[in-house]
Amino acid sequence: MLDTLTNLDWIDTYALPWGINLLFALGTFIVGRWVARGVVAVARKVLTHAKLDLILVNFILSILQGVLLLVVIIAALDRLGVDTTSLVALIGAAGLAIGLALQDSLKNFAAGVMLIVFRPFKAGDFVEAGGTSGVVEKINIFSSTFRTVDNREIIVPNGAIYSGVITNFSARATRRIDLLFGISYDDDIRKVKGIIEQVLKDDPRVLADPAPFIGVADLADSSVNIHVRPWVATADYFDTMCDLKEKVKIAFDENGITIPYPQVDMYQHVIQVPATPVAEAGNGA
Repeated sequence: MLDTLTNLDWIDTYALPWGINLLFALGTFIVGRWVARGVVAVARKVLTHAKLDLILVNFILSILQGVLLLVVIIAALDRLGVDTTSLVALIGAAGLAIGLALQDSLKNFAAGVMLIVFRPFKAGDFVEAGGTSGVVEKINIFSSTFRTVDNREIIVPNGAIYSGVITNFSARATRRIDLLFGISYDDDIRKVKGIIEQVLKDDPRVLADPAPFIGVADLADSSVNIHVRPWVATADYFDTMCDLKEKVKIAFDENGITIPYPQVDMYQHVIQVPATPVAEAGNGA
């Protein structure tokens, strides 16, 4: 009879309250996880409606889901009777230590978010940033991948990109080509300008609007320098620049236009020194 009462007291004192707390803890965890999923779903719709990059959306949602799940676990443990004060302090200290250890990564993450949100460039653009230049292939949270003109793949941390100057060569639909040609002082400037103008008209890639500029840039020591500034589509920039240099050179050759180059005239002066007379043997003896 005494053993029966003792067992009943143990059940009333320990087993029953602990079982009730366990049920409430499980209920808290299940409901909390369901609420967390609902919050993540709503956040997904809001971020998608804001037209943010898919990489950034998935990254933010994964962080949000992890934080909410951690809150649900702490709440369930607290309902179970576990002292979560020290656990929260431990998590906070661990987060601070991890943040200090990963400060460079956090810097790259923040820069990646800024790159994705403000979009100074996009995949497929040719840019110069972070000490390298090439076509942007991927923009990730922590780094971006470039493909150079000689087909090398370079991965640059986003922090190095966003903290420096970003030059996007593909941002505009058109680009201006700056060419400089030197002609002799004996050549007819009006004839030269006509030849260059004809070369530009014959190339269909050169845009008529804005009109190309052709003018005298400088009267140098040994040449008259002509500025030539046509506009082309951005995609045609490099090929057109090389072709125009070749075509202008050929046109100059065909029309007898001289492109001067530095020359150095060297003169050699021969000075004849009279031979010193040799003292006669025995002289002064």
